[in-house]
Amino acid sequence: MKKVFALFMLSFLLFQLDVGAGSYGWGYKKGSSGEPPDVGVYQEILAKHHGFYMDPSGEKNVYLTFDNGYEAGYTEQILDVLQEKEAPATFFLTGHYVEDQPELVRRMVADGHIIGNHSDGHRDFTKISKEEFTKDVTDLTKKILNVADDAVVQYIRPPKGTFNEESLSWANELGYTHMFWSIAFVDWNEGSEKGWKHAYEQVMNQIHPGAIILMHTVSQDNADALAYLIDDLKEQGYQFKSLDDLMMKQLLPTI
Repeated sequence: MKKVFALFMLSFLLFQLDVGAGSYGWGYKKGSSGEPPDVGVYQEILAKHHGFYMDPSGEKNVYLTFDNGYEAGYTEQILDVLQEKEAPATFFLTGHYVEDQPELVRRMVADGHIIGNHSDGHRDFTKISKEEFTKDVTDLTKKILNVADDAVVQYIRPPKGTFNEESLSWANELGYTHMFWSIAFVDWNEGSEKGWKHAYEQVMNQIHPGAIILMHTVSQDNADALAYLIDDLKEQGYQFKSLDDLMMKQLLPTI
């Protein structure tokens, strides 16, 4: 068993340190029993560039985030649940989504949710120049503001979690903060749904204080599981917070 574990950890570290490719793919060793995941060297890299994947305070806070590349008919249901349960969320949008679903974008903002930048063209940030990066994220923020002029777009999430130190630095220069995640699962393949209990269990099995949860709005399983997740996590003493709350905690001095 020790040999198998050692081989697993070596593979995990080699996956993270894909230096030859000039890019990293966000990944981690899943946590269990209320413990956060082990992100290895990524923790140091994100700290250097002021990025986040969880709330490090140890408090029982949870942060809901959704990635939206296209509309599959479930976002309105998700918004209804969030409104009913008074739970804030952040929606990371692409340019296609903003152009295709302006009414839903306006509702997100009107309901008090945060809009994040998920790349105008769903680009791999590690394969484009600084100029292309700047145009991509700036164009998307402009599209969001054209639809909802009271939105504040300050968080960014790279498509597929692909990043490097250059893309992190470029985002910082433009005033964006990278927000990764500490809980996620494969939930974006339409036609392969396994029922809401599967989505529920995937989150509950990984839950930990300070979790930033990534879900996709194209999944009916997620939409159907959301109310159960919120209710049961509240019963366990968790509070649902917004990413703005997380940022404020980092800015305020400890008293």
